[in-house]
Amino acid sequence: MKRSFKGNACSQVLRLLLGVGSVLMITACQSPSKMLGAPVTGYNHTSAAINRFTVNGAGGPNIGPHQGGGSEVCCGLVPREWVPGLRAIVEWEKDPDPGGYIKRDQYGQLDTEDYKRHAANYSHHKVTVEIPRYAVAGRLKVHFLPCDQVRVSADNIKPGSPGYPYNYPMNMEGPKVCPNS
Repeated sequence: MKRSFKGNACSQVLRLLLGVGSVLMITACQSPSKMLGAPVTGYNHTSAAINRFTVNGAGGPNIGPHQGGGSEVCCGLVPREWVPGLRAIVEWEKDPDPGGYIKRDQYGQLDTEDYKRHAANYSHHKVTVEIPRYAVAGRLKVHFLPCDQVRVSADNIKPGSPGYPYNYPMNMEGPKVCPNS
């Protein structure tokens, strides 16, 4: 008896498709995840540059002085429903002199030694902050304020809109001496 190779291949493909289809139907019927992927964006209300930052381990874009909201990085995680005691851990690197001159060589590349001199003034920070109540989960928005204060929201409201918890002016002047310095 001769077996048809075509028949064997077709039955294998059919079994594979049925198996994959069953898995997809089973996972589609499960309840949705309690966590939601959320883009990360930042708002820098200070005269320093935020070279890089993370919120709960998810990276955010670098932010120039008195800038923000224009770019996002994907993704952090937030609970679909707000829970009491919800917190965020924010880590960042700050350049207190973002307009500082760094020498370049004849090809336009940064001079390594001059860059090291400039970068020696960078400071590194880490803080844990509360995330205020939200009705609908949205983007993780990190606000950098004078005196290394940080606020984080995870709602679906745009900064500047009524009901947004942190409607600070973009150009905030810090005090001469910060309270915890």
